[in-house]
Amino acid sequence: MTQGFETRQIHAGQVPDSETGARTVPIYQTTSFVFRDAEHAANLFALAEIGNIYTRIMNPTTGVLEARLSDLEGGTATAVGIPGALCVASGQAATTLAITNICDAGDHIVTASSLYGGTYNLFNYTLPKMGIAVTFVKDADDLDEWRAATQPNTKLFYGETVGNPMNNCIDIEGVSTVAHDAGVPLILDNTVPSPYLINPLKWGADILIESTTKFIGGHGTSIGGVVIDGGSFDFGDAEKFPGMNNPDPSYNGMAFWPALGAGSYIIKARVQGLRDLGAAMSPTNAFHFIQGCETLSLRMERHCQNAQAVAEFLDGHDKVESVQYAGLPSSPWHERMAKYTEGRGFCSVPAFIIKGGREAGEKFVNATVLHSHVANIGDVRSLIIHPGSTTHSQLTEEEQAASGVAPGLIRLSVGLETIDDIIADLELGFAAV
Repeated sequence: MTQGFETRQIHAGQVPDSETGARTVPIYQTTSFVFRDAEHAANLFALAEIGNIYTRIMNPTTGVLEARLSDLEGGTATAVGIPGALCVASGQAATTLAITNICDAGDHIVTASSLYGGTYNLFNYTLPKMGIAVTFVKDADDLDEWRAATQPNTKLFYGETVGNPMNNCIDIEGVSTVAHDAGVPLILDNTVPSPYLINPLKWGADILIESTTKFIGGHGTSIGGVVIDGGSFDFGDAEKFPGMNNPDPSYNGMAFWPALGAGSYIIKARVQGLRDLGAAMSPTNAFHFIQGCETLSLRMERHCQNAQAVAEFLDGHDKVESVQYAGLPSSPWHERMAKYTEGRGFCSVPAFIIKGGREAGEKFVNATVLHSHVANIGDVRSLIIHPGSTTHSQLTEEEQAASGVAPGLIRLSVGLETIDDIIADLELGFAAV
């Protein structure tokens, strides 16, 4: 019998420590692990045997988190017995690794334009420096625009399950169909809904990334990210995906897809990408994320409850021009998100455009007291920021508009405080405008 989400978020991937009987996952704060003998060492490096070598590649504490997140998101099993998830040092590292795992110089990707500012910068500036071209789809709901953007050298489609800060919900089924017709996988950033609200792999996505910094951790204490392989995409086209099919001279001539099949994407990301780029998650941070994961469902329920009340309050305010939140029936993404979340909620990162533009937005932010003015989301505390002058400030006005950022946009991350206190604090902001 398949266990429920709440049970799996506490128990998946872990049994009591065999040496000590410790109930909580121990922190294996070590760089390296002793080999039994020379044969054992050689087998580990050749993937003939699976075990710990060096914490940059694998660590028992991080391994529990990887197994748990793979379970919760529906990640694949792998031929070598490791989870279908790979934890790394940050969400940004997860995005970069997920893309470079199958893209080389001369390749091309297609992405939605409604993106977190850091991701937009990565795609618009850094990836082109690496020889990877990027086409931004202006209207992510227009499937014909996705089709038209596809080129012979396109290697993947990318988007955010729920856009930050536009609060749009991507058409997972539709976009994944277009991607698969083009012979490429759909990679989605599932940070905002978390695995509790939406399971994109169920609806057609192939690979997920998350910033575990946000709702998985839940307390603003640690930075990390994860890549999750759904195991559903066939990387067997050697011409389109040479790195998955050709012998890898840096790994004993391993041809990942022919040798390992489904799940080889995440294995390659670990033994090649993480090995060489080195963006490893620390065991202590992995421990923090495990603790956060155990209360994920409870926190998300309260986050969504409070966010819905905040959005309804804002929607009726005379100083608000518009509200970006899919929980409102007026949102164009209301029905779609209700379907994908299966009634569990509408996320907790609403945004609104205040009348008066940037000046009014900055005054509002400065006047709040309970809300913490920080560049983060997913904390138990309520957070606030003016994206146009901070997270999306490097973008042009046109690029900001494509990302859903207007001069007067204020983004909230609604926390777990008493809802009356949250709304009272927002009233302080309005009073200052």
